[in-house]
Amino acid sequence: MVNLSRIYTRTGDGGKTRLGDNSQVSKTDLRLEAYGTVDELNALLGTAGASGSLDEELFGILRLIQNDLFDLGADLCAPQTEGEEEGARLRITALQVQRLENQLDQLNEVLPPLKSFVLPGGRMGNAWLHLARTVCRRAERRAWALAEVAPVNAQALIYLNRLADLLFVMARRASGGEEVLWVPGQSRQ
Repeated sequence: MVNLSRIYTRTGDGGKTRLGDNSQVSKTDLRLEAYGTVDELNALLGTAGASGSLDEELFGILRLIQNDLFDLGADLCAPQTEGEEEGARLRITALQVQRLENQLDQLNEVLPPLKSFVLPGGRMGNAWLHLARTVCRRAERRAWALAEVAPVNAQALIYLNRLADLLFVMARRASGGEEVLWVPGQSRQ
């Protein structure tokens, strides 16, 4: 359980912060870049949900994802240790990834096949979800950069990859069939 009685601690005033294992690192550390971008993604998904332009099913999926993103932030915030016992820390699991895959398959099943790349926009919910997809890809790149120098839960990396795909499919669904497709070289004519 989280209990926040004070919001500021002054410990970050010198450019340092504490991780989930209480170790101290620079605020420019790759780990902070990774989970900070996940936090940004979560806020963006909150904006997409608050826009009022998503149907009930998409909104419900969004809320589950937002909760998962706090789990993911906690996972990235606490460095993995060699021989870490399962369940010792909050980590993203294969079941969470599987849920994304199931949602992705279910939503994609009823969408028409793509004949070109989709331009973000059209409807508000569609645009917000496309923006969230791009931030998710950035979070994934940041997490992989961290994985190059420190152990990272493999399921966390897979989760971000699947989530970007799911956000793409959710954006397609939120378009209401009014997708704007890329026409290669259109402005050259």
